[in-house]
Amino acid sequence: PAQPPKLPRELPHTDLAAELEAATHLLLSAPPRPGAQGGPAQDPLLATHGDLLAARQAGPRPLWIGYLSTIGVYGDHQGAWVDEDTPPRPDAPRTRARLAAETAWIALGAQIFRLGGIYGPGRAPFAALRSGTARRIVKPGQVFSRIHVADITSALLASIARPAPGRVYNLVDDEPCPPQDVVAHAAALIGLPPPPEEAYEIADISPMMRSFYAACKRTSNARLRSELGVDLAYPTYREGLAALVKDEPQP
Repeated sequence: PAQPPKLPRELPHTDLAAELEAATHLLLSAPPRPGAQGGPAQDPLLATHGDLLAARQAGPRPLWIGYLSTIGVYGDHQGAWVDEDTPPRPDAPRTRARLAAETAWIALGAQIFRLGGIYGPGRAPFAALRSGTARRIVKPGQVFSRIHVADITSALLASIARPAPGRVYNLVDDEPCPPQDVVAHAAALIGLPPPPEEAYEIADISPMMRSFYAACKRTSNARLRSELGVDLAYPTYREGLAALVKDEPQP
């Protein structure tokens, strides 16, 4: 499939209110931001233009709204499967803020897309492997779900063609797997030895990274397939990495 175009690092200044009045589709990827004077995190667009959006949705030309969230809102399930009917139980401030933002956007008719770990062009392990900075952190039983950016695009286009206001979709591939396996497979594709395994318990990693490892679940994409009819171009990391390595610059 065609790769999504690269966006400029900074968009030109626009009259956002006028743009929102004229828009037919609105896709949101900005995370909640801390509130004023240390208050609770808020969705940045709802904080500034929530009334305008509510008026738009009540009018004759409602927007298609898509909100990119995270499967982190499910919390820890000790490796068990979760789907969109699983009650969220976020266990960190950032995921609690995400769930609050989801709720606010659903009230405006948004469709919610809970993403796994995103990879794609420029977001693959190859550069880190070549520079010697890639790591394999091992926590027994730990798995993560991921999704190729091209499959995110396919899901969003399918939703636009078949809108379902208020519906939630998990955007993940078919195979939750240990993160160290992905790094080892990427190393094999470019003919490098995999980095040594490091035990999670003693690894020197950031608090943010440690919080990711604190939650373990297997996330289902059955609704994505059955309701939106999306056939993933990259159903596992193997297909995704095999496609990406073809475009990697050679050392």
